[in-house]
Amino acid sequence: MLVLAQISDLHLDGTARATERAERVLDHLRALPGPLDALLVTGDIADHGEEAEYKEAARLLFTDAPWPVLTCPGNHDVRGPFRTALLGESEPAPSGAAASGAASSGTAASGAAINRAHRVGGAEILMLDSSLPGSDEGLLDEETYAWLEEQLARLARLGDDVPVLLSFHHHPVRMHHPRLDTWRLRAPEPLAALVERHPEIVGLIIGHAHTPAATTFAGRPLIVGPGVVSTLRLPWEGEGLVDLESPAGLAFHVLDDERRLTTHFRVVT
Repeated sequence: MLVLAQISDLHLDGTARATERAERVLDHLRALPGPLDALLVTGDIADHGEEAEYKEAARLLFTDAPWPVLTCPGNHDVRGPFRTALLGESEPAPSGAAASGAASSGTAASGAAINRAHRVGGAEILMLDSSLPGSDEGLLDEETYAWLEEQLARLARLGDDVPVLLSFHHHPVRMHHPRLDTWRLRAPEPLAALVERHPEIVGLIIGHAHTPAATTFAGRPLIVGPGVVSTLRLPWEGEGLVDLESPAGLAFHVLDDERRLTTHFRVVT
């Protein structure tokens, strides 16, 4: 059995409010009496994509972390400082030397998609970059699809009969919110076709919506983690896009030996 925690949409911006909410959630996770196998952070880690915001995020997320921390960018994130200030990686060469490592690193050139593969327990977790620079909408680009296909082919070559989880930021289906649904993943049809071809993909875990939700995509569970910095106000819940008073949320995902994904949502007051 695999137990994963998920937090999303921290929107760290240098303000005491954003920092305090993130610290409160992370303190809650660190104080749990039982172990976690990993922490997923599904995008919009920074609010403006600035280096100082990622340095604060690195301090909060990685300092003395008792579990692996798996991240992916969101629409507020900027790939350059995300890579250097959060992940502590150098900018890759734009061509030549970087090309040979593109399939495994997902960083073929400066500004390229930040995709990462992680083996956690008995599962493979593929963190995908759905950010589309300059837009609040999302897109899985050709490089990301090529990387994803290579990772799945690698598992097949190795004979690794392991469940695979896909995690990224943007929602590929309607969330039934008129504003939010203008910021969804563009052209999700290739992703749906890929998921349908690969039964080893047992679920998808995303952020972006600032509301806990559960639905399906291509016949698999699609789980939407709540936001840390704020909560989306649904159309029938009143005026205004976001609720700043609701407590920060998180999710626990349990992948059992039957490859069934179960999710529990919590708030941290």
